[in-house]
Formats: sequence, C-alpha cells, structure tokens
Amino acid sequence: MKYMVAELLFKATKVWYENGRICILLSDKKEIRFPAELNDKLKKASPDQLKNIEIICDGTGLHWPDLDEDLSITGIIEGRYSA
Repeated sequence: MKYMVAELLFKATKVWYENGRICILLSDKKEIRFPAELNDKLKKASPDQLKNIEIICDGTGLHWPDLDEDLSITGIIEGRYSA
C-alpha cells in the first residue's frame, strides 16, 4: 500500500467542533483549526451535525455521517476544505 509522507506524519487523534471551527488534535500534539464555513456542506450544517465527526482511515481522514462528507487531514493541512 502506498502512502504520502504527510499521511504518515499527520494523523488525527481527537476532533471536535467549537465556535464555528473544526478542531483537530494531531498525533504529534499539534492542533489545527479551520472555519466550518470554508466547506460547502459544513457551512450549511447545524451545530449538532457539525459535532458528529468521526476519525476514519487510521487517523488520516474525518467523516461527518449526517452530512456524507469526508475530508483528509493532508487536504486540510494543504488548505483544501472542499471537493
């Protein structure tokens, strides 16, 4: 299986929604945040839908089951918040 270096370095260990932002704690203890409004599906979602976030793919992705939306940690770090 092939991986990008960023996928091996940056994995989410915790994720939550707070004050309009998606917050991610990485395995190296760094924290990143981005405004939910940067993503087309997230900006239309209710706070309850935004709070329902799952860490997927061994920490390399995030999934919002209520919204059928997935984002990669690498994409978020690179500033890609929507498809």
